[in-house]
Amino acid sequence: MAFVGSEQVAIVLQGRQAGKKVVVIKQLDEGTKERPYAHAIVAGIERYPRKVTKRMGKKTVSKRNKVKPFIKTVNCTHLFPTRYALELEGLKGICSADTFKEPSQREDVKKQVKKLFEERYVSGKNKWFFQALRF
Repeated sequence: MAFVGSEQVAIVLQGRQAGKKVVVIKQLDEGTKERPYAHAIVAGIERYPRKVTKRMGKKTVSKRNKVKPFIKTVNCTHLFPTRYALELEGLKGICSADTFKEPSQREDVKKQVKKLFEERYVSGKNKWFFQALRF
């Protein structure tokens, strides 16, 4: 069931985040005691950055460049793999299964992911990942 590799971009098909793009942080093919099925820990974009034009000032541009991330454990059958990959060095060791047990840890990880995503967006790399799906 290892069709979704680490750092691969996928689309969530079911649930609250359906239609959102995610990056697979860690894949667990055999499952765990709590989740006895193949699943993956993912980080995705809940709210995408907005369009920016030349006429806008620095303050407006900085507000529109904001990204709202989420981290989640998703069943692999609910992920649609894409051909894209997102190599984020800091994303690898950030999140683990223990992160989801404590809300304060989860918020800290979300802040780190937000920082990484915003840096990547401002640098202009992986433009496809930061655009909402149109369907």
